[in-house]
Amino acid sequence: MNYQVLARKWRPHNFTEVVGQEHVVKSLINALQHNRLHHAYLFTGTRGVGKTTIARILAKSMNCENLQDANPCGVCKVCRDLDEGRFLDLIEVDAASRTKVEDTRDLLDNAQYAPNQGRYKVYLIDEVHMLSGHSFNALLKTLEEPPPHVKFLLATTDPHKIPVTVLSRCLQFNLKRLLPSQILAQMEFILHEEKITFETPALKLLARSADGSMRDGLSLLDQAIVFGNGNVTSEDVNAMLGTVAEQPVEDLLTALARADALAILDKINDIANTQSDFGEVLQQILQVLHRIALVQHLPSAIDPDFDTEMLSSLAALLTPEDVQLYYQIALVGQKDLELAPDSRSGFEMLMLRMLTFKPVTGEPVAHKPELIVATKTVIPVAPAAITPLTKPPVAQARDDNDWTAIIAQLNLNGMGKALANNCALDYIDDKVCCLLIDSNIIRGSLAEDLLHKALQAYRGTPLKLVFNSQKTALDTPAVQLLKANENRQQAAVDNIHADKNVQAFKQQFDARVLPDSIEPV
Repeated sequence: MNYQVLARKWRPHNFTEVVGQEHVVKSLINALQHNRLHHAYLFTGTRGVGKTTIARILAKSMNCENLQDANPCGVCKVCRDLDEGRFLDLIEVDAASRTKVEDTRDLLDNAQYAPNQGRYKVYLIDEVHMLSGHSFNALLKTLEEPPPHVKFLLATTDPHKIPVTVLSRCLQFNLKRLLPSQILAQMEFILHEEKITFETPALKLLARSADGSMRDGLSLLDQAIVFGNGNVTSEDVNAMLGTVAEQPVEDLLTALARADALAILDKINDIANTQSDFGEVLQQILQVLHRIALVQHLPSAIDPDFDTEMLSSLAALLTPEDVQLYYQIALVGQKDLELAPDSRSGFEMLMLRMLTFKPVTGEPVAHKPELIVATKTVIPVAPAAITPLTKPPVAQARDDNDWTAIIAQLNLNGMGKALANNCALDYIDDKVCCLLIDSNIIRGSLAEDLLHKALQAYRGTPLKLVFNSQKTALDTPAVQLLKANENRQQAAVDNIHADKNVQAFKQQFDARVLPDSIEPV
């Protein structure tokens, strides 16, 4: 006998066997049980999620001679003929190869005649969006007033190309992309039934590579079985897909957290020796960083498809600020792999960029992320491993520098002065000016640029400007001015109430003071 691929051999034959589309299956079963079948159904979704499969099961259920709880029995003549492709009343059409209006008219000419074998004559049109405009018009006429014995089952990956006049006459079901865990469970079931040995991590990698498509996942599984000579192992799957295991990704991120450039370059060299695709390595780094960010904000969000111990370890080792920075650099840097002289050098520069722009680790966590304004672009501070910023003692810096007095000499106005007034001075020298700012204050790049240039002119050196976000209240010039105004206002109010004339007016004429009318002179 010819070998039958897993995707065809294990294709569901009833609603119970369908994986991951419970919302669609439930609706169809209810319709069958209560005899409320619509004359036209439209199944949409990406490739390999079960559109045509569910349509065939529905066609079988409509005509089955012995339904079992709305499921086709699978043993009657109708079920056997339909499974073997010999059921005359199921007319399957690939719209991609029959787009002309003549094809559609020929197809529908026989719709008026009664079924040959079953209860209904079912037209299953796959990739229906490929029909021409005239073909849709021809189909629409029958959809508007179909014979009672005719049912239409339409499937498409692109429902937006279907005219709204057709959509409005169909019950539409959107099939979901399958989760890796759902694909994994089906793979394990099939391999147990096929008596094929496997490693679960290998199946997890195949399930993630399927990208939500059961058919793609089973095709990859077929390939892995052949590649592994009847076994499915992690080593074989990694070699087949040209990917690396998660361990190098964990090592890279661990070395990154420790600012260990040597370990990063050594690990890249190990990856290169396996002839792996650095683009795939970068994709895995993005996936792991995404899961780490979720775990840091919601510990219960650990994905069982990943190494939970690895995620927990990295989530504790990396700060949330680091994770967000690394993810953004990796995401934007994907194009660098194509532009670089070779993928390895592009990947090395990307990892070194993460290391270079890693927030300074000498500050408390609450101060992160620290930012430098070198030009009009806001970039992260260089790490201590490359060019450490030696911070003077805070007490001495604050005793020797009066930020309010400095602002008065900066000749700033507008948004630049407003930004300066909402900062507090941490320290300043000829190389760096470090300012503290409330994390709720919104900074604009233009305001930062104005303040930066004014400070450089004030010190006469090309100093860098660093902002440390604070969650605690700061005693900034703006706050000091507000307090001073409040004190002056309160003093004016107290003086008014203490004035003897005012008190006399209150006693003699029952007068009262309007608080909003009092202004300090």
